[in-house]
Amino acid sequence: MEWTADVSAGDWLRERLDADWSSSSMHQVVPRGFPAYARIFHRATRDRPADRPWPPLPYAAHAREWRSFQAADPPIDVERVSWAETARAFDTVMHPLAQWHRLVGHDPADPLSEDGPRDRRGWRYGDPPAGDLDAETLRVVAGVLAQHTGTPADGCVGVWSGWGGLVGFVGAAPARTLFQLSDQDAGGDAVGAASLAQHNDMLGHSTRDPFNKVFRQPSWQPGILPDEISKGPRLELPAREHLLFRGGVAELAEPDWTQRSPWRDRELEKHGFPPGAQSPSVVWPADRAWVLVSEVDYDSTIVAGDAALVRALVDDPRLEAAAVPAGADLSWDGDEVNG
Repeated sequence: MEWTADVSAGDWLRERLDADWSSSSMHQVVPRGFPAYARIFHRATRDRPADRPWPPLPYAAHAREWRSFQAADPPIDVERVSWAETARAFDTVMHPLAQWHRLVGHDPADPLSEDGPRDRRGWRYGDPPAGDLDAETLRVVAGVLAQHTGTPADGCVGVWSGWGGLVGFVGAAPARTLFQLSDQDAGGDAVGAASLAQHNDMLGHSTRDPFNKVFRQPSWQPGILPDEISKGPRLELPAREHLLFRGGVAELAEPDWTQRSPWRDRELEKHGFPPGAQSPSVVWPADRAWVLVSEVDYDSTIVAGDAALVRALVDDPRLEAAAVPAGADLSWDGDEVNG
């Protein structure tokens, strides 16, 4: 997969997108003109203590119980969960246009919900990631997509330029920093202490000091991607800019696609994080048989293609997917079943 400065390859997408963002149609980000559409639901995560219940809520009224809970540091069970399982846990209805907050009935203004939604069995639910299809699910989807194009080794992959730290910019400090909470996190030995000292030195040079560096002028701050890409042309779609790469969907079907991704985050890896890369925001093959869209504000991925492709995605037991109609409303208020 290689970066391309020829962003005209995506002009055809712009012609099929709604420029008016006052509507709630998915065609603000998903191209019109395809026979069928599939929605792939991003998996969420839930957790609960393995040997005791959560302390009661709200926090302010039960501070002592929460301090005791944290001091005990009990084991926490964590698992991935589908939207259908979540709907069953909350006695709501899973359907193609479901919205997560409606499935879990979460009201952020309710003090008893300040720790996130919980079901009757004590599971606490985190939101599905927005704009990011996990690497394993993307690999499965890409494998299906590769079977429904005549050009699986040729196409375009776009990544939203707004992801933090992805591209460089002119500023007084980097777009992100990594924080160390205490020296205990360094491991308590000489090697850990040296690592912590190096990390803190990095922080000291990367954050703005308004007292000692008051006259510091903005300068170029590099991102994950090389400066040539950061400063290069972008594929401009309505309200979104993307960095464009040439590559086939067959690459995304490989188990190690994240390790070969041009936007792999090697800086995080230096600090102990596993190899990883943001999932693409838009993918299409050279023959334009379909388009995959992981919109930054959506907690699901949309695939536009023919009826056979949509059926293959919906029927794949490794995926949680559903067919949605053209013009579907996937906005915050789009779920009219779970009031």
